[in-house]
Amino acid sequence: MDFLRVRASTDGAETISWWTGDVYGWQDDDGPHHLFGFEGLNVARVVEADGAWQLLTREAAAYLDPKSREILGTWDNPFTGREVEVQHVFNDPVNQRLGAYPVPQTRIGDQVIFNVDIRLAYPSPLKVAEFPENSANDTYRALELFQFFAKAEDVDSGAANVPSFFSWSRVSPWLPWMAMGGRPGGLVYHVRGGKVAEAPERLAAHVGEHFLHAPREWGGPNVSSWSAFAAKVGR
Repeated sequence: MDFLRVRASTDGAETISWWTGDVYGWQDDDGPHHLFGFEGLNVARVVEADGAWQLLTREAAAYLDPKSREILGTWDNPFTGREVEVQHVFNDPVNQRLGAYPVPQTRIGDQVIFNVDIRLAYPSPLKVAEFPENSANDTYRALELFQFFAKAEDVDSGAANVPSFFSWSRVSPWLPWMAMGGRPGGLVYHVRGGKVAEAPERLAAHVGEHFLHAPREWGGPNVSSWSAFAAKVGR
């Protein structure tokens, strides 16, 4: 499957995908505001099982000051005037089963672009009645839009691991730790990245050794910022 070779490596080797970008937020009558920088990585391993492919990954990312690009510990929320503790991303695992449907691709000259559009709507781990400051809806809804870019000659070579770059955009509700409650509005993430040989030194130190290696077998359930917040507060 071409996409798996672009996204990771079909020989079972680990691959690191690194990204950097920004997060914007707005309310119905205010913004958009440049709230954070955002830098992170996903470490992946592809395993064939039961005639299909498993993409086994874990990922971690840091929210940054949008100007200095320093990793934040606390954040002054411009919408509420409150200082809150930043909860960075440590999602383990983030696994997928792939292969049932082809991933759309577009060839333009010597480039191949794969697009993965993910529409999410499922029961939120944070019910409004239990988390009135941290959740605006009992259903989590978001849109995640990926594009992966590779050279056509690399894709056509049949190599297990194809060099690639990618872009990712996400439209999502306010993060739970922002303590925005039921305020209208939300977030847009916009990042770019690619496969790298190793994580940048500062990010590697931030995420720790565990998040520099992919899982070896299927596990779950998948972790998100919403389920991680629920686990942190013990619910």
